[in-house]
Amino acid sequence: MTQEQTTDGTLEGHSGELAVAVARAYGVETMFTLSGAHVFPMYDGAVKADPPMKLLDVRHEQTAAFAAEATGKLTRVPGLAVLTAGPGVTNGISAIAQAQFAGSPMVVVGGRAPANRWGSGSLQELDQPPIVESVSKLATTLHTAADILPGMDRAFAAAGSSHRGPVFVDIPMDEFFNSASGPAPTASSTRGAEPDGDTVSRVAGLLAAASRPVLILGTDVWADRAEEAALRFVEAVGIPTITNGMGRGVIPGGHKLLATKARSQALSGADLVVVVGTPLDFRLGYGIFGGKDGAEPAQVVHIADSAGQVSGHAKLAASVSGDLTSVFDGLQTGLERGNKPDWTAWVSSLQDTVAAATARDLELLSAEADPIHPARIYGELVPRLADDAVVIGDGGDFVSFAGKFVEPKRPGGWLDPGPYGCLGAGLGSAIAARLARPSSQVVLLLGDGAAGFSLMDVDTLVRHNLPVVMVMGNNSAWGLEKGPMQMLYGYDVIADLAPRTAYDEVVKALGGAGETVTDPRHIGSAIDRAFESNVPYLVNVITDVNAAYPRNTFGI
Repeated sequence: MTQEQTTDGTLEGHSGELAVAVARAYGVETMFTLSGAHVFPMYDGAVKADPPMKLLDVRHEQTAAFAAEATGKLTRVPGLAVLTAGPGVTNGISAIAQAQFAGSPMVVVGGRAPANRWGSGSLQELDQPPIVESVSKLATTLHTAADILPGMDRAFAAAGSSHRGPVFVDIPMDEFFNSASGPAPTASSTRGAEPDGDTVSRVAGLLAAASRPVLILGTDVWADRAEEAALRFVEAVGIPTITNGMGRGVIPGGHKLLATKARSQALSGADLVVVVGTPLDFRLGYGIFGGKDGAEPAQVVHIADSAGQVSGHAKLAASVSGDLTSVFDGLQTGLERGNKPDWTAWVSSLQDTVAAATARDLELLSAEADPIHPARIYGELVPRLADDAVVIGDGGDFVSFAGKFVEPKRPGGWLDPGPYGCLGAGLGSAIAARLARPSSQVVLLLGDGAAGFSLMDVDTLVRHNLPVVMVMGNNSAWGLEKGPMQMLYGYDVIADLAPRTAYDEVVKALGGAGETVTDPRHIGSAIDRAFESNVPYLVNVITDVNAAYPRNTFGI
């Protein structure tokens, strides 16, 4: 049966057609997949949809799932990955876990062995939802064709509502080919709950009483579509701000109130830290701030898009949950009603630190060292980035330097592994970014270790005509492990990779282009050639393994 909508608004079709109809109603434009017979009806549904849904096939299911996860981040519409049964699903679990940790809206549809053969050992018979359940908002089987419309509607609504995250459904193969009918889908609203006004007023009072406040903006500020309200609040009240994750760019790089380069001073010297849209995890010292030079620890306020995201381990002076735009607007109103606090001296001190750090950075960004210092790559790359560039980090030590030197000018242009710290997401993210932002620069920053997880999917970029600039910091090692192991034991093992591997030749073999760079003076021109090439292009920069990123935490 071909999908049809009757005059009374009823939709009829096979399960694949119905599932595609629901995805389309929620704004999905692309299905990321790797061909598998268990999910053929989804492909038929995409081909026969009006207009057809784009099918983008990859070389490893992890890339399909990472592409869906990145699509959810970039577009704030749930990404869609369709994975065949058994190993197709299990290959996607790392990306599902990353989405759970990062709050990325995505729906993963898995194939499933046929119900009429269940228990008899058919191909790839595996009860998948219990495996996925701990790393998703919802994991369930849609047992019959009649379950597809309501079940898929529930999946997309859950994925896109606060707190956002991944949803997994699988469908038995025999039921996938069966037909059903039901009400035509309409997307549900995903706006968060209104925050408690009294609690917002209390936080405004804490801000008004603070002498040295700091605001931290995280991924959920972007995901909750609160970036305009956040910038409006920061500029109206004059609060120094640090950003992380997809909160980067909410306060444009170079803004006078962006204090990321003075992070240490800000977080150790603050008397109040207000954290919005990011967990109080290892990246933020588990929510312990202040206490510098014998001072009292800072009071901490945690603001989240939903109650379940408010920290349960940190000592909080207050917490707020709900629609983040309403929170920012409420805080601004509360502060403007009273005597506006004067944080001039505190802000000026942080600005001086930012200026000094920027000046110090220039030495590294222009380093002439041989082997190349990884910072020099950013000295050449950053001036070449357009304001609307999408920058993707997939690596350890090399990408840590990106976090220090790349300050996006606009929100929604930064993708990193997030708190889960999963390598291998880069090629999927690059695919998603090129589709979501067809006119923007897309730059994938790759460690040579991370490249081993997904470089084969350059083939996907080539087949689907998706030009991406890939810049690799190739130190021939697992840099995040080599240094710490030497620190602990005085030696390291299994931390070295083959020296100076020509990964650019791999990209060429797959139909792209690239070059190896060993002279820092040649980095800029190589990046220029990459941007001008209009093909997937890898700039493979050989870097100094001993030029490690100076870090304060190993994530423990």
